[in-house]
Amino acid sequence: MEVSYKKLWVMLANREMSKAELRKLAGISPATFTKLRRNQEVSLSVLLKIADVLDCDAGDIISFIKENKREECNGYKE
Repeated sequence: MEVSYKKLWVMLANREMSKAELRKLAGISPATFTKLRRNQEVSLSVLLKIADVLDCDAGDIISFIKENKREECNGYKE
């Protein structure tokens, strides 16, 4: 299973908030923010900080994608 933060980036665009602004407001390190940009796993505490800043639920900023669904979306089938 993989992680996707696409919902987060869409929400930021809709609110006209930059990634740098979110990082500063949430107090997230640059290294952790890089993990977010690369769709890598981060701790729940990081997600909660972001959700607090954006006044939303963690489910509003993260999605979990099953491996076989990702492959189907890319045109691969086993």
